[in-house]
Amino acid sequence: MNLSNIRAPKKATANKKRVGRGMGSGMGKTSTRGHKGQRSRSGSRMMRGFEGGQMPLHRRMPKRGFTNIFRQEFNIVNLEKLVALGETTITPEVLRKAGVIKTKHPLKVLGDGELTIALTVHAHKFSKSAQEKITKSGGKAEVIAVFVPAEIKNDKKKKKQKKS
Repeated sequence: MNLSNIRAPKKATANKKRVGRGMGSGMGKTSTRGHKGQRSRSGSRMMRGFEGGQMPLHRRMPKRGFTNIFRQEFNIVNLEKLVALGETTITPEVLRKAGVIKTKHPLKVLGDGELTIALTVHAHKFSKSAQEKITKSGGKAEVIAVFVPAEIKNDKKKKKQKKS
């Protein structure tokens, strides 16, 4: 295949449909909308997913599960990636500079891979296997505290309690 035998896909070069331009165009009078009915009227718009009165797909499908509003996302890194960096002290900042993690989510270290050197790893969470491997190789697994926002203080409740 080369530039001399490349073709445009079918209908890629077709002209835009021009409706309502007279009978000679083949799309005059009803402008391809047919006679009468909801879809022939101007300004007609049905809801997304409308299937003509049939129960729409999004309502036929069963509901499943729920969304946990307290979900905590983590950057996940395996031990093999930490070894590949060639550093002895590893922090989230070091990993961010190396391009191993990209977001500012807390860091969790998993135990996939073998450790041959002693590493000092600072992370927000460790899996059991990762912690065991790090300590077995003579390193340290130091936990960084995860920032949890404080509870919102509601002054209205306190005022009501004081009155009564």
